[in-house]
Amino acid sequence: MKQQANKNRRPDLPKNNRSKLPSGGSGFRWFYLILLSFILIFSLFSNPGSGTSEISWGFLQDSLLAEGKVSKIMVVNKEFAEIHIKKDNLDAPQEPQSISERLFGTSEGPQYLMTIGSVDAFENKLHRAQEDYPASTKVDVQYQNRTSWTGILSWLLPFGIIILFWLYILRRMGGGGMGRGNPLFNFGKSTAKISETRTESSTNFKDIAGLKEAKAEVMEVVDFLKNPETYTKLGAKIPKGVMLVGPPGTGKTLMAKAVAGEAQVPFFSMSGSEFVEMFVGVGASRVRDLFKKAKEKAPSIIFIDEIDAVGRSRGKVNAFQANDERESTLNQLLTELDGFGPKTGVIVLAATNRPDVLDKALLRPGRFDRHIYLELPTKEERKEIFGVHLRPLKLSKNVDVDLLAKLSPGFSGADIANICNEAALIAARKKKAAVEQEDFMEARDRIIGGMERTSKIISEKEKEIVAYHEAGHAVVSWHLKNVDSLVKVSIIPRGKSLGSTWYLPQERQIVTKSQFMDQICASLGGRAAEEIIFDEISSGALDDLEKVTKQAYSMVAYYGLDEKLGPISFYDSTGRNEQMLGKPYSENMAQQIDKQVQNLVSKAYERTKNLLIEYGDELEKLAQLLLKQEVVEKEDLIEILGEREVERLVENKV
Repeated sequence: MKQQANKNRRPDLPKNNRSKLPSGGSGFRWFYLILLSFILIFSLFSNPGSGTSEISWGFLQDSLLAEGKVSKIMVVNKEFAEIHIKKDNLDAPQEPQSISERLFGTSEGPQYLMTIGSVDAFENKLHRAQEDYPASTKVDVQYQNRTSWTGILSWLLPFGIIILFWLYILRRMGGGGMGRGNPLFNFGKSTAKISETRTESSTNFKDIAGLKEAKAEVMEVVDFLKNPETYTKLGAKIPKGVMLVGPPGTGKTLMAKAVAGEAQVPFFSMSGSEFVEMFVGVGASRVRDLFKKAKEKAPSIIFIDEIDAVGRSRGKVNAFQANDERESTLNQLLTELDGFGPKTGVIVLAATNRPDVLDKALLRPGRFDRHIYLELPTKEERKEIFGVHLRPLKLSKNVDVDLLAKLSPGFSGADIANICNEAALIAARKKKAAVEQEDFMEARDRIIGGMERTSKIISEKEKEIVAYHEAGHAVVSWHLKNVDSLVKVSIIPRGKSLGSTWYLPQERQIVTKSQFMDQICASLGGRAAEEIIFDEISSGALDDLEKVTKQAYSMVAYYGLDEKLGPISFYDSTGRNEQMLGKPYSENMAQQIDKQVQNLVSKAYERTKNLLIEYGDELEKLAQLLLKQEVVEKEDLIEILGEREVERLVENKV
């Protein structure tokens, strides 16, 4: 018996957890089956018509009453009549069905059943049928009011089935009744994912390339959780909250995963949108439950991703966009952050790429004491990031990581990971044995400009316009010293564009007025070339004009680079001006800004036209070469346009 009992145990569960199996197992299934069987059997046996045959008035009059077989007639609830047969006639061969052949019949009857319309009519018929019978053979009618359990069950049974069905659904969803595991009854509980000590997460700080300053600050938090006495003995207090701020793809969530892998303490991760539900008060309840769990497992770390979902400013600007549920969740979050004691051992990490919309009360010291800014990686950091993402790839010997880092300025870590994956897909599509340098270049072009659309059919006239348009950009860019270095020119449709001019952007921290002006002239080069060559302009310069207009307004209204308006700026770093219905300046000032922007763009356009007229021969040669081979690389550009003076000076300095 002991061996048999051991075989029935769950071998995959620890000994101390075998008694904690969910209670909704096979035992409850048998209970439901027995209960349903009992209801069905009870309804059959309690049915007054079970084992009886329903007859008509003619059969009662001609076959039963006329032959004297009826012992009594019982009218039940004034609805139907039960006909009892005399015992001497029960097994008579002339009967249509004997008692032994009936499944639920009994010798005490009734043996027949008949529905009556009304009691008075039934009595009159019975009286007329027995007028000529002797008094000893006449059958009297008896009346009885009887409670029908079948009728009651017919009402209760559907409700019982519905209740059993919901109990089954709840057990399936909750894995154990209406207890703690049921989401329908736990929507106020925190849905945070918890990683216990020695988590399975394989991410650590070695997997994060670049971001040295950010890693140093986060590692200090992790070190405090591991060795708190090092800091507390000097009277230092570790920050309660750490806010990770940066553009999308710079590694905020990856940094939090590395903390989970390094800290070796319970790590609660949750998205800001998971706090807010359609039920009022659920968000605040989840915040309380989350911090309660974290305090129970202290020291621990809470990570809230995309905290701007609940941490938006509560100012008057958002009066038309009020959300009481989100604000109550934010208030509860502020209360919990204030409620930490100095030795609680719970640290909150939060990430957002929109710090301008966060409430000031959330960012003040004492709640989120430390703000860590994750910026786009520099060239050296991009090289390190490429090294991380190139590890799992099978690379060719001609892959130059330095060149890849140089040709990807402004790329985030997520962009670099996408380039590496796209290059591997391209190499696999071409059935190559290893990923080569040209695969990375093709992946970069595809991510920036979109996929080549070689099947897109354009007319010869449109192709010529596109060639001169792109040649105009290239010639102007080549002869202006403050424009980024030109890499190649293409008239192959890619993405939404019919042609493209590829640059190698320089990494600048500030931009001067002359650099702004040269960039505007380079953007207007395509439209100016169309006007000079065809004496007509097209809609192909839409993207260029949009970019030029935004740059001009930024120069005048934000950076204070206009001589007439002077050093004033209407830029709002808090982002609240965008939510206001009006502008932060008067109508007179708006007219002056518009006029200065128009003058600035007009001067840049005239300068661009004059430059293209001066180098008209180069424009013509480059356009014809584009029409011939569709893509012009830098070597061809040097051959047509000559050595660029700016790049020659840089090479000599190097």
